[in-house]
Formats: sequence, structure tokens, C-alpha cells
Amino acid sequence: MTAPPLTWLYVPGDRPRVVAKALAAGADVVVVDLEDAVAADRKEYARDATAELLTEPQPVPVHVRVNALDGPLAAGDLAALAALPGLSGLRLPKVTAPEQVTGVAALTGGPPLYALLETALGVERAYRIAAAHPALRGIALGEADLRADLGVRGDAGLDWSRSRVVVAARAAGLAPPSQTVHPDTRDLEGLAASCAHGRALGFLGRAAIHPRQLPIIERAYLPTERELEEAETIVKAATVQPGAQALPDGRFIDAAVVATARRTLSLARRPTLS
Repeated sequence: MTAPPLTWLYVPGDRPRVVAKALAAGADVVVVDLEDAVAADRKEYARDATAELLTEPQPVPVHVRVNALDGPLAAGDLAALAALPGLSGLRLPKVTAPEQVTGVAALTGGPPLYALLETALGVERAYRIAAAHPALRGIALGEADLRADLGVRGDAGLDWSRSRVVVAARAAGLAPPSQTVHPDTRDLEGLAASCAHGRALGFLGRAAIHPRQLPIIERAYLPTERELEEAETIVKAATVQPGAQALPDGRFIDAAVVATARRTLSLARRPTLS
């Protein structure tokens, strides 16, 4: 079982030197942003610089967040980038309908797509979007825009939307969604606490906007020593005696418990930043 990505590092597309540093920062995926992180008068330059970068394969997977699908720039972004050999995925902002996913899939013809749900309407249609097309490999929340759309003040006000996206991804057969960015790059304690909460809700991994956030995210989502010991015990027991059974300590295990244990062990085998 291949270990899934845990860290997704966003970087502005109009800053090639910063992009180069991001590629060496240790993130599992680098996301070059053409949307919110780029000023209007730098959009064309950001697209051209990103296209130049992606003419060759990169040392880590590179995704690109294109501009808003209902705006004037997205079609040009997709046309310029979709067929490049260095592109590993396209991140689609502010998706509100499955037709947007199918439309992009028809235009691009192949690269993996990831839908960002950033409005109440997008969250309400989460499953339909998640199941829209085989090219869609994941969904995630964009919480800054969603918070503004809902008028939510406290962080707990987003938990229902978070759980909805986790359930929609699972129901559609997609990987667990990653958490959205923690905007305060110096608040590492707050980031760790938020990651622990996200993990409890069913998220797997998190987007970052600064390399210093990467080891905090990774540590939060990697299994603890106790979790590893329990997973090893479960997998060993299932290997010796397949099927549902009770362990000597009284715990009951079945196929679902074993599958969870195998996922835990796959995470432990990944290279780490520490």
C-alpha cells in the first residue's frame, strides 16, 4: 500500500525563485497558485512562468491551482498547462457544481483534478461534485472563503461542513480530504492543535503556506508509537488467523479494523522531514 501525501505546500506562481525553494522544502506536493496569491497584473506572468517550469518533470508532484472557473482566465490556464509533462494535478477553486468538473475534464483530457469547495453551495453539493468524473481524485475545503460566505466567526462553526466533505469523499471512493491552510505561519502550537482536531474529524494531511508548517503537519498526522504497536498486533493476528476474532486483550477485530491497521502501517513507512 502506497503512503498517501500528508503535506501540500502552496506557493505563488509569479515567484519562480520561491517555487524553486518550495520544490526542495520536503512537501509531498507543491501547489503553484495562479489564483488568490497572484495580483491581477501578474496573472499572465504567473501562468507563463509556471508553464515554463512544467515543461519538464519535477522532483516532487506539482499541482496548479488555476483561476476561478467562471472568470476570464481559467480557460487560458487550462489550455497552457494541462498537457505539460511536469504537471501532476489541477486544483479547481470555488467549485459549486459537478458540471464544472466534467467540463474541465472534457477540456483537459487527462490530468488528475481536485475540487475546492469554498461556498455553502459547494458544500451542499459535495457528494455530487466528488462523484462527478473519474478524473476527479480529491475534494477539499477552502475555509477562508467558506467562513466569509457563511458568516461563521468561531472555528467550531465549520465542523459540520468539514464532516460533510469527509463523508462525501469517502462515499465517492476518494481519498480522505486534506485540511485547509492554517493562515498564521508563526502559530505552530495552534497549527498542531488544529491538525489534531482535523485528524479526529477524518482528514488526512494538510495544506501549508510556509515550509516551517510542514513538520508540524507531518508529525500530527503520522501514527504514534502506541498506534503503530496496536496496528502491528492487529495485522499479525489477521495474518495468523484471517477473519473476525477477539484478541487476547479482549478487543474484537474484523476486516474494517484490519484495513485501518494496514493504513496506519503504510503511513509509518513514509520518509519523514524530522
